[in-house]
Amino acid sequence: MTERFAPADLHEHLANLEARGLLTRITRPIDKDSELHPLMRWQFQGGLPEQDRRAFLFTNVIDAKGKKYDIPVVVGALAASPEIYAAGLGVGVEDIGKVWVDAMANPIPSELITDAPCQEIVLTGEDLTREGGGLAMLPVPVSTPGFDSAPYLTATLVVTKDPETGVRNMGTYRGALKARDRLGVRMASRLSGAGGYQHWLKYQARGEKMPVAIVVGCAPAVLFTGPQKLRIDEDEMDVAGGLMGRPVRTVRCKTVDLEIPADSEIVIEGLIATDYLEPEGPFGESHGHIALEDFNMSMQVTAITMRKNPVFVSIVSQVTPSESSVLKKVAYEPLYFEHLKRVLNIKGIKRVVMHEPLTNIRKVIFLQFDRSAPQTEIWRGLQGAAALQAQCGKVVIAVSDDIEPNNADAIFWSIAYRSNINTDVVMTPYRSGGHGPKSGAGGSDGTLMIDATLKGKMPPLALPAEQFMSRAKEIWEELQLPRLTPQSPWHGYHLGDWDDLWTGFAERAVAGDWEENGAHTGARQRGGMKPETPARTIER
Repeated sequence: MTERFAPADLHEHLANLEARGLLTRITRPIDKDSELHPLMRWQFQGGLPEQDRRAFLFTNVIDAKGKKYDIPVVVGALAASPEIYAAGLGVGVEDIGKVWVDAMANPIPSELITDAPCQEIVLTGEDLTREGGGLAMLPVPVSTPGFDSAPYLTATLVVTKDPETGVRNMGTYRGALKARDRLGVRMASRLSGAGGYQHWLKYQARGEKMPVAIVVGCAPAVLFTGPQKLRIDEDEMDVAGGLMGRPVRTVRCKTVDLEIPADSEIVIEGLIATDYLEPEGPFGESHGHIALEDFNMSMQVTAITMRKNPVFVSIVSQVTPSESSVLKKVAYEPLYFEHLKRVLNIKGIKRVVMHEPLTNIRKVIFLQFDRSAPQTEIWRGLQGAAALQAQCGKVVIAVSDDIEPNNADAIFWSIAYRSNINTDVVMTPYRSGGHGPKSGAGGSDGTLMIDATLKGKMPPLALPAEQFMSRAKEIWEELQLPRLTPQSPWHGYHLGDWDDLWTGFAERAVAGDWEENGAHTGARQRGGMKPETPARTIER
């Protein structure tokens, strides 16, 4: 991996994206309440190739009542595509996994400073409650117009601290605007849920409010730690330092006892009540359904600090693919692969692919194995992937290396012809329900594991061989026919069951010498057999 230069803050990251043609400026007036997210959403729902997605910087933001905001809004700047995510780490897409593994193995402690860009402007007291002040001055978009109950903070880094150990946690949790100085905050309380929720339980037991700081916009490498599931006692700020290759500069908050990234854009400080909850939602969640109204945490804002020229960051979540799913997928996949390959020492594992469209990466995982992998290793891999995180791996499917895991049709083909439902499918009970809508029966779930790998030699895939498909593609493009987007498999290939005799037949057929083949088989005629008797069972 070459030397990397991770951006030190959001401004540097946006400049890098613009220089590389990965950022589009939108200068016409855009209503944050009904137009902004739907416009960005078309990049994911409009059939646009992943590599063509861009970050959108909205510089002329208004709301439903016509109010104009001085603060621009950027969406897609964190993970509209893997290339944008990689730019936030200062590496190529192929090195994302290595950077994450190295950062977790070699965290770099943060560096405390006193004069921070994120505190160039400090709002407290009446500035938080006056007309148009406090949270109302921020251009917070409505993420799912037609369903969401309020504008929501989505690209958050929510900082809390264990009151007993002092260990910090940084998580990405949604925040609903409730008043100019009040937010509704949702932290997952399920098994393996939010680290911030574990802190909240401790403050509740002590009869105290929980100090909290919500960072909106900072160096991408710092924000990338929020959605990851690191150990509860691991300081994400130090891991972020490992991602950046240098210490993260931090500063003490103005009104709560917490430290936050000094080069942030906007920071919302406050206290979360532990003796009561407040209804929050509905909101379009990352599991692809609308999260209905729940009682969740209520945060009283004590200060808002920011740069003099801040940029407000939002992410596209909801139905996947989305920016939210890319944020997780590009880091989770190499982490899972590293666990299976290095920690469990699974022989023959080649790739881990988390299914993204609609299922949001957590529920369905594909493992790709070399054809030489023993069946015992395939099943160790299936079980290891299913057990690594409670929220991931409800369905785990193993395939051979000729199957492209991102092609669902190829997966179904592999299940249909390479798995014996009697012996290659295992279902285990008592799995956590995980991240998903609460409608329905609820309760515990189960795990489904399928070995859809090749179990032996099979005849070739019945498509023209590669050289003929490639030649035909050249002619297609010469004729300027509609643009092709090939999906694997797009040509035939061998799967082990073949004879050199048939290679000769095929070569003569494409050379126009089919009569020679007929003469050959004519000489082999014989009687006393049933139609469809395999030739090699008689002649060998």
